[in-house]
Amino acid sequence: MLELSGKTNLLEHSHYRYSLQDVENPNLYRDLFNYEEVPKISFNHTRVPTGMPEEIWITDTTFRDGQQSIEPYSVKQIVDLYKLMSKLGGPFGIIRQTEFFAYSKKDQKAIEECLNLGLKFPEITTWIRASKKDFQLVRDLEIKETGILVSCSDYHIFNKLHKTRKEAMDMYLATVKDAFEAGIVPRCHLEDLTRADFYGFVVPFVNELMKLSQEAGIPVKIRACDTMGYGVPYTEVELPRSVAGIIFGLQHYSDVPSRWLEWHGHNDFGLAVANASTAWLYGASAVNCTLLGIGERTGNVPLESMVMQYAAFRGSMDGMNPTVITEIADYYRNEIGYDVPPMTPFAGEAINVTRAGVHADGLMKDEEIYNIFDTDRILGRRPSVLIGSSSGLAGIAYWINGHYNLSGDALMTKNDPLVVSLKEWIDKEYEDGRQNVLSNTELEQKILELTGGAVPGSADKE
Repeated sequence: MLELSGKTNLLEHSHYRYSLQDVENPNLYRDLFNYEEVPKISFNHTRVPTGMPEEIWITDTTFRDGQQSIEPYSVKQIVDLYKLMSKLGGPFGIIRQTEFFAYSKKDQKAIEECLNLGLKFPEITTWIRASKKDFQLVRDLEIKETGILVSCSDYHIFNKLHKTRKEAMDMYLATVKDAFEAGIVPRCHLEDLTRADFYGFVVPFVNELMKLSQEAGIPVKIRACDTMGYGVPYTEVELPRSVAGIIFGLQHYSDVPSRWLEWHGHNDFGLAVANASTAWLYGASAVNCTLLGIGERTGNVPLESMVMQYAAFRGSMDGMNPTVITEIADYYRNEIGYDVPPMTPFAGEAINVTRAGVHADGLMKDEEIYNIFDTDRILGRRPSVLIGSSSGLAGIAYWINGHYNLSGDALMTKNDPLVVSLKEWIDKEYEDGRQNVLSNTELEQKILELTGGAVPGSADKE
C-alpha cells in the first residue's frame, strides 16, 4: 500500500510491522562476535539516507556512567563541575541534560544542591533501578525524566537475565507503565544494542514503547546504547553494528522522533566520536557524553569533542563557551587530582604543544601552519613548545617568547645570543645522556644564569 511519507514527503510503501521473534535459543551473532577473534565488520551494501535533525544537542552522564570508573566525586566536586558544564553549554542549552544516580544520600544531596542553583541547563535527570519505589524517589526530588535499563541483546536477555525475549519485553513494558503512573518521562536505555537482534527484538519492542507513549500522552525517550563499542560509522555495514542503520531503523520502522532519540557510545575500538557524529548525521538529536570521555573500560564519548563536532556541523558555537574546556581540565588536575592524559583532544596539555624544531620554526612564521585552530581564542591556550633534544634554535626562541609573553621589538629570533647560548647548554645536556624534556623551571633558572639575573623582556617594561 502506498502512502505519502511525513518524513520525506514522497510516496512510499507502508513499511512492514515487525513482530517479536521469541526464539528458543539466543542469537549471539557468532559469525561476527567469535570471542576468540577480533569482531568482524560485515557489509551488505545497503545505504540509508542522512537525516540531520533540525536541532541537535549534547547530553551528559559524567555523574552516572562516568563516575563508575573513577573515585566517586564529592558533592562539592559535582556541584562545581555542574556549574562549569552549564557555563560551557551556554544559554541555549546545547548541553541539554545531565544524568545523576539517585540511590544514596550523597547522590540526593548533590542533586538538591545543583537544583538549588536555579540553572536552566543542563536539566537534571536520573538513572534508577526499575522499581516503583525508585520512581517515587525521583518524583519526590522533582525530577521529570529518568533513565531505565532495558537490555536488548540475547547476551543479556538469555545469559544474564535468564529470560525469554517475551518475558524481558513484558517486564520492560510493565516498568515503563510504572514510570507513567508516577508521572515520570522514561528514557529507555537499550543496552548492548550493537549485539542485539534488531528486527527480531529491538524494533518490535520499541514499537510497543511508542504505542504506550501514544496512549499515555507521555514521551518515551530512546537511548541507543553501544555498550561495548561495537558500533561502526561506515556506510553499507550490516546490522547490528551499523550506527547509521540503527538510527534510521528506529526512525523508519518504529517512528521514534529525532528529539526522543539519543546515542550513547563507548570507545573500546576508538570510534566513539565518529559513531556519535554519525548518529547526529542520520537522525538522532542527542548524543550522550562524559567530561573528558571518562567512563568504563576505555571510556565514553568525550563531551568536549562533541562540542567541537557541533561547531563543525553547525558552523557556530551557538552560545557555547569552549574556553571552559580548559577550566574543566584544570579543575580535574588541580581539584580532583585526575591526571588528564596529555594527548587528550582539546583538554590535554599537549594539544597545541610541539617538540620538533622544524614545527616551532613554522609556528614562529605563522602559527596556523602547525596549530589546529586559534587555540588562544577558542580554548584560552596559546600554542607552546616543549624543549628537548630536537627543539632547535627556533623552538627555543618560540618557548622564550611565549613563556615570557614577549611581543613587538622584544621578540627573540633564533639568532639571538641568549637563544644560541641556551641551545649550546641544552645540546650538552643530551650529549651527557639526558633523555627527558627540560622543565620550565630548569629553563628559567638557566636563563637567569646566562643573563646575569635579568628576565627576558624586563628591560623593555621599565
